[in-house]
Amino acid sequence: MSDSSTVFAHPHEQVVFCHDPASGLKAIIGLYSTALGPGLGGTRFYPYASEADALTDVLALSQGMAYKNALAGLDLGGGKAVIIGDPQVDKSEALLRAYGRFVESINGRYFTACDVGTFSPDMDVIARETSYVTGRTVEHGGAGDSSVLTAFGVYQGMRASAEHVWGSTSLAGRTVGIAGVGKVGRHLVRHLVEEDARVVVTDVSASALEAITAAHPSVRVVDSTDALVAEQLDVFAPCALGHALTDTVVSALSARVVCGGANNQLAHDGTAKLLTEKGITYAPDYCVNAGGVIQVADELDPNGFSFDRAKARATGIFDTTLAVLGRAASEQITSAEAADRQAEQRMRDVGRLRGIHLPG
Repeated sequence: MSDSSTVFAHPHEQVVFCHDPASGLKAIIGLYSTALGPGLGGTRFYPYASEADALTDVLALSQGMAYKNALAGLDLGGGKAVIIGDPQVDKSEALLRAYGRFVESINGRYFTACDVGTFSPDMDVIARETSYVTGRTVEHGGAGDSSVLTAFGVYQGMRASAEHVWGSTSLAGRTVGIAGVGKVGRHLVRHLVEEDARVVVTDVSASALEAITAAHPSVRVVDSTDALVAEQLDVFAPCALGHALTDTVVSALSARVVCGGANNQLAHDGTAKLLTEKGITYAPDYCVNAGGVIQVADELDPNGFSFDRAKARATGIFDTTLAVLGRAASEQITSAEAADRQAEQRMRDVGRLRGIHLPG
């Protein structure tokens, strides 16, 4: 028997390993905190090199969702799931339905949604085995593609950052470099082009770049992230994979603002300090990219999903970003620390109310 004073390496409430040999399902569900409500976070379907890598990812992602949901003002905790495998090869109805049964077994402590490798039609399949699903197709009463409001929220965060740095929310005439023009980046491009910003993009997908230039001929393409970082930018928007802000990238950046849709942008804990020391305003990723979770969370409203209501709530990312940047300046800490403190304060202050007994 272990000593009751033992401190776990990770402060997560619950981690569930899911295995169904017949369908090939190998998944892990991580719940970081349910202080504010059931954990909400997407299911990532990815060919991890090992179970250990998958576990590391789900622990980090579920913690990130707890902070994101708290900072977004949602009455939801932080959860995430990963399915180990290649979605192009291993995804099947049987596997998704087996996964749905594991989600159901947690009895409402975790609500799933889309993430890398999973899409709204997949959520419809999972929903045949569990009611704890968001991000379903519009045809099934869901919110559909959550990248729409994710990009809108990033745009609001970018406007707030511009206000903080230049004293104006306008991005007209500013040069914005976007690394990754997939689900989120392509919608962000549209918002910026409509505001007459100068947009430079890069992506590993030639077809994604072709689609962007076909829709927006004014957008300029460069052949790599290194080339994009070397450009004279006002704003750098990482919208692809995590850990984009390495020491090398930060040292090469000319941008005054970093604000993008990618998760876990900081390569290590010291990156936020490097950005601050260089005079670069960093809009914390989980602060500005919360539009997607706001969108799918709206499905849980008893009256059903309303895009207009979700968009109105996502507009609040502007004020939240300004508050985080203002707190960082007043407390002389990094914006990443300020965002963490704000999220932790809400989890603590609002979460404690669960200890107040209500009759019945």
